[in-house]
Amino acid sequence: MNKTLQHPALVRALSLGLLLLVWIAAAELTADASVLPQPWALWVPFAKAAVSGALPYHLGMTLWRVICAFVPAMAIGVAVGFLMGRVPSVDRWLDPWLVVFLNLPALVLIVLCYLWIGLNETAAIIAVVLNKIPNVATILREGARALDPNLDAMAQVYRMRPLARLRHVVTPQLAPFIAGAARSGIAVIWKIVLVVEFLGRSSGIGFQIHFYFQLFDVAMVLVYALSFIGVMLLVEALIQQPAERRVRRWRTA
Repeated sequence: MNKTLQHPALVRALSLGLLLLVWIAAAELTADASVLPQPWALWVPFAKAAVSGALPYHLGMTLWRVICAFVPAMAIGVAVGFLMGRVPSVDRWLDPWLVVFLNLPALVLIVLCYLWIGLNETAAIIAVVLNKIPNVATILREGARALDPNLDAMAQVYRMRPLARLRHVVTPQLAPFIAGAARSGIAVIWKIVLVVEFLGRSSGIGFQIHFYFQLFDVAMVLVYALSFIGVMLLVEALIQQPAERRVRRWRTA
């Protein structure tokens, strides 16, 4: 097969083009723009929302909440998961907690945070963080368990300092797990953020989707949803995928 056709960027573009064709075909079969408009029918409402400033504002608010939730969720999840994977007593104590929070519906945590803390930004961010920490911890626990004992023994033989061991021995082995947790984390967190905004915020993509849902305006719901998906695709292509390739490079070197 032609190597050009195997290029990742081209494959991604062709895949998205195929999805677009499915959308066009589905809209044609539906034959009702109020149910599923054609992709080109979204251009006018998108332009109006962008020019008015509403779309950039609400998109920015959602991105801000995603970042505010992602950073602490990753930091706490990585620390907890590493401890559980390396210290059996910690794993035994925290494993029931992990199971409970993994199976607790996101909607329940969101509602409880709003009831206990109030309808504010603090409750919204905490709800998202609590929903994501168990997933990150689970992935990192498996990564910590998979650390090569031979490399650890080598570090002891050479009497590496704790920080040097963490940097040169532990982190490179955990990096693919951290990258995987981050990649899945972004996708999950922004979806939970939308629910948080849908239920109790006065700004953001979720709030706008709620507003246009009440008006049965499918076009505007798609405009706001697809705008954020577009941003996430850019983040995936420009940041997450290059980062994953970099942290996995040493394994194939």
